[in-house]
Amino acid sequence: MTESDLPREPVLNLPGALIAILIVLAGIHLFRSILPPESDQWLIWTFGFVPARFDTSVLVDRFAEYGGKGAKVWTFLTYSLLHANFTHLAVNVLWLLPFGSAVARRFGAIRFFLFLAVAAIAGAGAHLITHPRELAPMIGASAAVSGAMAAAIRFAFARGSFLSFRRGDADAAARVPAQPLLRALRQPRVITFLAVWFAINIIFGLGSNPFSDQAESIAWQAHIGGFLAGLLLFSLFDPIPPASRKVAGAPAA
Repeated sequence: MTESDLPREPVLNLPGALIAILIVLAGIHLFRSILPPESDQWLIWTFGFVPARFDTSVLVDRFAEYGGKGAKVWTFLTYSLLHANFTHLAVNVLWLLPFGSAVARRFGAIRFFLFLAVAAIAGAGAHLITHPRELAPMIGASAAVSGAMAAAIRFAFARGSFLSFRRGDADAAARVPAQPLLRALRQPRVITFLAVWFAINIIFGLGSNPFSDQAESIAWQAHIGGFLAGLLLFSLFDPIPPASRKVAGAPAA
């Protein structure tokens, strides 16, 4: 059998769960594009994450018309569905395509959705801790995307997986047993990836937001919060039983 006779996967072979996420993000952004400016601003303040909303030193609830007390709950998640502009959305989608695809194949739809939600919530929590009285709304799926990137490196560098420099079936690559966290953190390629990722986020975070026409900063602390959640909580969502992971990892060791 020649190489031309081998079955080929479609160029764009994305998991259904990831496609659903992309449709939701694009649909929300398209919907906002047809709204009057004042309605869009109300939507951002109501569903974006505003740390000042939790400032107990302010006696008057200045956010009463933007969701009131309920917004203190749902904005931990809904902020991740909004984006500053098309470029902001496109950058997050481009990062989510490779890493989100790998994680979605491994976790399955329900685990994947819950995992992204947890990463987004962790990102909002990190932003709240580091910007306790920040008035500007934070929006964007970057924290959730960062969580997917962190989860992917737990298994993507393993032999036979996506970043092992070996060609293979995408579903099979997604099922490669993950290494224990401490062992993965000793791999040079994982260390290099982490160093580059953290450096990029901190460097760009200290400058202005390239995704906005206004002088806005990047919430890099939220990115790190989502990333750490994905890295540390990966095992809680990983559907591969520990016993299977141990047996499958023995030959490679």
